[in-house]
Amino acid sequence: MSEIVPGWELTVGLEVHCELQTKTKLFCSCANTFGSVANTNICPVCLGLPGSLPVLNEQAVEYAMRIGLALNCHVEPSIFHRKNYFYPDMPKDYQVSQYDEPINRDGSIELPSGTTVGIERAHLEEDTGKTSHMGGGGRIHDADYSLVDYNRAGVPLVEIVSRPEITSPEDARAYLNELRSILVATGASDGRMEEGSLRVDANVSVRRVGTTELGTRCEVKNMNSLRSLGRAIEYEAARQVELLEAGGRVVQETRHWNESTGSTSSLRSKEEAFDYRYFPEPDLVTIAPSSSWIEQVRGALPPMPGDRRRELTAAMAKSNPDLDASSYQDQIVTVVDLALDGLVVGAIAHGADGRLALARGANEAAARPDEARALSVEAFVELLGLETSGKISATQSKAVLTEMLDGHGAPSEIIKKLGYEGVDADALGVIVDAVIAANPNEWLRFVEGDERVAQFLLGQVMRETKGQANGKLVAEAFGVRKSR
Repeated sequence: MSEIVPGWELTVGLEVHCELQTKTKLFCSCANTFGSVANTNICPVCLGLPGSLPVLNEQAVEYAMRIGLALNCHVEPSIFHRKNYFYPDMPKDYQVSQYDEPINRDGSIELPSGTTVGIERAHLEEDTGKTSHMGGGGRIHDADYSLVDYNRAGVPLVEIVSRPEITSPEDARAYLNELRSILVATGASDGRMEEGSLRVDANVSVRRVGTTELGTRCEVKNMNSLRSLGRAIEYEAARQVELLEAGGRVVQETRHWNESTGSTSSLRSKEEAFDYRYFPEPDLVTIAPSSSWIEQVRGALPPMPGDRRRELTAAMAKSNPDLDASSYQDQIVTVVDLALDGLVVGAIAHGADGRLALARGANEAAARPDEARALSVEAFVELLGLETSGKISATQSKAVLTEMLDGHGAPSEIIKKLGYEGVDADALGVIVDAVIAANPNEWLRFVEGDERVAQFLLGQVMRETKGQANGKLVAEAFGVRKSR
């Protein structure tokens, strides 16, 4: 447990709503499309008009199974319930969701740090519409009027509920980032928080160090980025501690995160299950996927981020066994998050130096991941080989990689175009000897151990070679002559 305030422990559970990338909504044939003109993707079913009946989207069920299996859940027979509430963004005044018999149960996520967070459930449900409060600060209490767009109503969702096992804002961000990567890898979701296709609520509570009973939780909403999630948890935990230390008590409620003020405010009292008057949806039957269907879905899943990190770590250990694995784990996380691990693992498999391949992948390639994913492994290996052999310097290699990302050809062609063809060893030796002869005093200081003049001598060689010499090879040449 981490102490976010001295003497107090933090406990967080996250509820993540993930919109599925189906072509149509969960129970009707209306388009599931982001950004359409308001109230154009609607029909009697998703508006809940009398006499309309739902028909379950099979693709949504398969996507839910993909997510459950990727999260190490048990896929089980499940039923839909009606969750009754009366908000203007839910045109039926109830939401079709899953309650006590969800499709996915009892899973887990392993974070890059090695921490494991349990998954309580990952269930199917339909999304609500979207209410926009116009005027004032965009909140209902100071709005001039409100508008409702029902295009989103009925869009298929999977809600992923973690167990209350997250104990720091850093782990909360890592959990959400890992979950997003898994969802994108399954193909079930695009994971775009900025478009609302991935939304997160945090249940935050605190307790004194040494106690075992969880504190009263507050649910925090309206966090639309990893940074917002961390800031909201930190603020809410500090608010609860301050309240308890002053002799007050935490009230279970839903709170709104305000990004501009960096604070939470009370939104409504926290509803319990009985407030929603759940009862089985009478117009839908039990979902009971066959074992063969489940195994077919499992077999079609691509490697998940954790598997890919382990593969890249193993490749690095084989290429650079003397390196401490902890020194490059952050780079591995970056490369896998950006789906550049195939490029790096492929380069290592073709004989490239692992440390160099990973460094270029986690830095220059990571700055432009879309273009980097289009690079061929062969071209990347050629570039790394030229740098490793000393034919081009690290600075030149980075410049060549930039040209490659711009689509300007193979490394050898770019090197020729940029004039990076270098200076061969014999010619370089002649120039180094000439620089030493022209600067006897500086060379004597260097030989006697004054490393401050090394850059001066290097600069003289680079001037003579018009910047074409490899700095590493020049330094080696000076070292050889110094030891004579």
